[in-house]
Amino acid sequence: MNRQHFFSVLGVSAGTVIFAPFLVSCSKSSNVLPVTPGTGGTGGLDFTLDLTLAANSALNSNGGSVITSGVIVARTSTGSYIAVASACTHQGYALAFSSDNQFHCQNPAAGHGSIFASNGSVTNGPAVTALKTYNTSLSGTSLRVYA
Repeated sequence: MNRQHFFSVLGVSAGTVIFAPFLVSCSKSSNVLPVTPGTGGTGGLDFTLDLTLAANSALNSNGGSVITSGVIVARTSTGSYIAVASACTHQGYALAFSSDNQFHCQNPAAGHGSIFASNGSVTNGPAVTALKTYNTSLSGTSLRVYA
């Protein structure tokens, strides 16, 4: 093997290793149904969840939630659906929905752990900005989430 052939093979191998994860990450999520463009609000977010799919089964029970498309969709203890941005407004950590119908920041550091009401408002800091909220609409087993 000469030097030119060696570097040629090395370059192709390195390119494959570097770019393969990007190609895989472009696959579609299977828990979101396609939506007709232009049917959403001014914010542009508009997707539908199929509640018969295993990925969305948590939404079939009160207190369940799923995170998709940067949104946490939850079913309250009274059975209504709510949706908010899935990141804490303080430092961007993930949120979790709890049985008390509130969203809790998952930042484990001392002095953090903001809590948000089901309408997105801050109930406990250090966050001072409310969560972005989204509309929900249930039709049969399809739950639409839109701005």
